[in-house]
Amino acid sequence: MLERGITSRLEGIYGILPAELDTADLLAKAESALKGGVRILQFRDKKQGYKRQLKRARALRQLSRDYGALLIINDSVRLAQDADADGVHLGRDDAPNLTQLRTQVADDFIVGITCRADAAFAQSALKGGADYISFGAVWATKSKPDVPAIGIHRLIKARQMFTDSHVCAIGGITIDNLAQVKAAGADCAAVISGLFAADDIEAEAARLIAVWNAS
Repeated sequence: MLERGITSRLEGIYGILPAELDTADLLAKAESALKGGVRILQFRDKKQGYKRQLKRARALRQLSRDYGALLIINDSVRLAQDADADGVHLGRDDAPNLTQLRTQVADDFIVGITCRADAAFAQSALKGGADYISFGAVWATKSKPDVPAIGIHRLIKARQMFTDSHVCAIGGITIDNLAQVKAAGADCAAVISGLFAADDIEAEAARLIAVWNAS
């Protein structure tokens, strides 16, 4: 499915931009993370009109290109394609028929799926054409307080079950527990407040990457 070069880039710190930011703050925080070395960003913007979403997504697309980073759009295949993003991340309830979706997008278009702790759903998603599967919340998170924590041992089990697939961990990940995520075998660690709530996002991104690489 994915070209080798794209697949190899689905690794490391995966920055998920907060959804409530105004455009200037959104781009400033995104660039700070990119300057710090983050090379995967996800854009979420569920409450805005489509034209504004597209304008913001295209600005992020240009910014991510400037730094050689991947841009993933949350939930909307249409927005991802219109903004020429690298891919889309879909929730369990948002995922269409993946087999059909794969016939409608380019071969190197990335599709990620939220699986929480459902191994059977993860297997189905991979069979349907998902390029990576996301497990979590590993720890409790304020971003989604209604999502139960699965714990690090469930993440380890997921890695053992899906040895040939890209596994992304999400939920409550900070610089203090990041090494545990890497040791559990995750390919990516998705962070929101663990990166973007920092006073110095660029420096925090660099620290997260250093910890990841050293683990």
